[in-house]
Amino acid sequence: MSQRETPSVLSAPDAGPVEEQGHRSMLTQRRADRFAHVEPKGKRVYTALQRAEMLVDDGSFVAMTPLRSAGAGQGSGVVAGWGTTDGHPLVVVSHDAAVASGAIGAVMAESIQKAQRFAIDKGYPIVYINDSGGARIHDGIFALHGCGGIFALNIEAQKRIPQISLILGPCAGAAAYSPALTDWTIMVKEQGQMFLTGPDIVKAATGEDASAEDIGGSDLHTRVSGVAHLEVDSEEEAFHATRLLLSFLPTHKGGAQKRHSSVPANPGAVERLPGIVPEKSSIVFDMNAVIDGVLDNGARLELMPTHAPSILTLFARLDGHAVGVIANQPNARGGILDSKAAVKAARFVDFCGRFDLPVVTFVDVPGFLPGTVEEGRGIITHGAKLLKAYVETTSPKLTVVVRKAYGGAYIAMGAASLGADVNWAWAQSEIAVMGPGGAVALLHRRALKEAEEPTVLRDELAAVYREEVARPYLAAEAGIVDDVIHPEETRDRMTAALRMLTAGTD
Repeated sequence: MSQRETPSVLSAPDAGPVEEQGHRSMLTQRRADRFAHVEPKGKRVYTALQRAEMLVDDGSFVAMTPLRSAGAGQGSGVVAGWGTTDGHPLVVVSHDAAVASGAIGAVMAESIQKAQRFAIDKGYPIVYINDSGGARIHDGIFALHGCGGIFALNIEAQKRIPQISLILGPCAGAAAYSPALTDWTIMVKEQGQMFLTGPDIVKAATGEDASAEDIGGSDLHTRVSGVAHLEVDSEEEAFHATRLLLSFLPTHKGGAQKRHSSVPANPGAVERLPGIVPEKSSIVFDMNAVIDGVLDNGARLELMPTHAPSILTLFARLDGHAVGVIANQPNARGGILDSKAAVKAARFVDFCGRFDLPVVTFVDVPGFLPGTVEEGRGIITHGAKLLKAYVETTSPKLTVVVRKAYGGAYIAMGAASLGADVNWAWAQSEIAVMGPGGAVALLHRRALKEAEEPTVLRDELAAVYREEVARPYLAAEAGIVDDVIHPEETRDRMTAALRMLTAGTD
């Protein structure tokens, strides 16, 4: 019989069905072994696979290389794959704490990098569900090399796709750097922690007796350090917040913006808008009331709400367009800009610029916070970062001065000189190098010193300065402010401008 006529073993009438059944059984068993349910430990409720499936649309998750193994019958330590959220593609990387406590070994790092590379090349957002004890000690240099590869792809991805990190367990050592290289980090209260060195090492090195929550809990990082950007109470809330955040973002830089139907602003807020700002600049009010009266009445997501609260950063919609909103908050330290607020604002504006989201700025700023403490914190450098972010952002920029805008802080809050496309000022607002009180104290120092009633004279001079110098008409006449408007006209003006600035881009 010739070689061509020799029947293969697989085509033998008797052997084929038996071997086929054996292979089917083997695959079924391997899948059963690999995906056997391991009850989550500690405060965890769900497995790595369940977390990935809960994040995406029902039934849409597909695992990449699900049979990849790190040896000894273990999985790779991560569940990576793709799915959709509201029909839009998404890549998910979910640490498996059931395998070596989620420690990042060489095989796990390769699996993560494969998912990252796929997301970058296809232009899909990526969500990292972090629950890891850090680099796997047994893998030594290979674990560290793998972690470095993940970080490098985090940085490459910054130029191309949105990256979101969820901290659902400990995130220690090398594992903490990847979330810091992503765009937004969400932490579950009393469950997720981020730190470079854990309590035992801290105590050995410094003598400090601190818990994991003290060193890297969600309160520390969302309120004090600013390392994380949103604290939630449960994993379900983390998944919901992630899906909401993604609803405002394109899948990649240069991708189509997600448009919704235009929804009118909140009727009650619109009605209150003309009288929302107190006549006295020293009286505080909530800038959210202004935002409610201007933007679409619908879903919003504020990021970093408890960190540097004198500045608001949130995603919302205007005329159906997803927009990034940045605003001074008079309710918190008068809306002043300090180092933390400047960094927070700059980061937000930079993100919006990278993904072509329009930036809407509401201004009521008394200036940068003075003093040796802030100067020591490098407020000059941090304020400069905010200037740079506005200048480099090429997406539409709309700015309205609601009450006051003094000194360098006026410029830093999206002024025309930094490239804002359209600027408005409310009729009662003030724009000046400094507030009337400070200005007359310098300009009329001698007269005030010689006056019999210096307080009365100062108030009179301040009133003249306010009306003749600080009111926005001088800026409007010079073309620096495009128009002076009534508060209730703001939405229509912004909507018309945004339509023109985005025409042909949808």
